[in-house]
Amino acid sequence: MSQQTNKSVSEKMAQLGKLVAWFESDEFTLEDAIEKFREAEELAKSIENDLKNIKNDINVIKKRFDEV
Repeated sequence: MSQQTNKSVSEKMAQLGKLVAWFESDEFTLEDAIEKFREAEELAKSIENDLKNIKNDINVIKKRFDEV
């Protein structure tokens, strides 16, 4: 997971998109599906966390401007 935290949200979204495309492709195999699903789930959680942090940062900045 540590290598996920070093990636930008855009990079993670692109990686998640590739995983989703794999599930929709002819390369899909049941043997690999569990591993890919877990990877996608981890990415989705990481993206969600990043977006929550970004939202919090925006709210802090907005609050500063509202005080001025």
